[in-house]
Amino acid sequence: MRTLPIFTIGALAPLVTSASDCTREFLQDSADSLVAAQTAGDPSLLQPVSDALDYNENYATATFESGILSKPLEIDFSRHYLDTTQCATFTELISATGSKPYVIGVQMYFTDNSVSKIDTLITTTGDWLFNATGTLYWASQEDWGTIPEEERDSREVIQAAADAYCDIFSDKSVQVPWGYPCARLEGGAYTGNGGPDDRCDVGIPSGVNLTNRRYVIDETIGAVSVFLSFNAIPDSHAFRVEKGKLRFVHTMTVMTASRNGRSTTRRRLRGVMAPSAQ
Repeated sequence: MRTLPIFTIGALAPLVTSASDCTREFLQDSADSLVAAQTAGDPSLLQPVSDALDYNENYATATFESGILSKPLEIDFSRHYLDTTQCATFTELISATGSKPYVIGVQMYFTDNSVSKIDTLITTTGDWLFNATGTLYWASQEDWGTIPEEERDSREVIQAAADAYCDIFSDKSVQVPWGYPCARLEGGAYTGNGGPDDRCDVGIPSGVNLTNRRYVIDETIGAVSVFLSFNAIPDSHAFRVEKGKLRFVHTMTVMTASRNGRSTTRRRLRGVMAPSAQ
């Protein structure tokens, strides 16, 4: 297994890199290699990697040797967002059938066609509403397919929809572009049943700050990944936007990563959402 130097990152600061030859094909191959590496528990399968890689798990500096990539996982489902503007990817990984269940989100950023930064959020038993079986069921039912070019939203519209959703947690006057239908998937719990009456505008807590946001945006599928701090707790919010409106929302909140702010956040979240779970 290859040993790579590990550096700290300006942990919550946005990192934007680009390359003139950063194509969807390149990003797809790189994201696919992440799935292969995680499946095998072999980080050397991840290609290509910078010698100056910044690698983090749940916003803490980590190493390949001791991190999640060294653990072989049964990957039951994966989905990629490919951001050619930033030269970045987001990958959602669901492992529901292995010896220990996980739902994992990974943002990768590239410099000179090598992975220069990896941020991984890892949720498992004990995290907010965690249920990998439910996550697998609902995520695999949803349509996040390619949007016809003439119907695609701009990066600005997609990010604005995500930001409005994140802002309403602390400011109820914010106008969120709710789509109807719309469904929220949180740790395996779902706000709908896959039908035309599904809604996302239910059970939104108050007094919660969603800060330090970092975005990976894929206009081709109308998707944006937002890594953020949920009252100082590592969190991922991912959105599908169609015609400027929210269609799907996926969240991961890493309650087990740190005790800092965890009890307060649990109290604010408890009872605010009453979705179904498979």
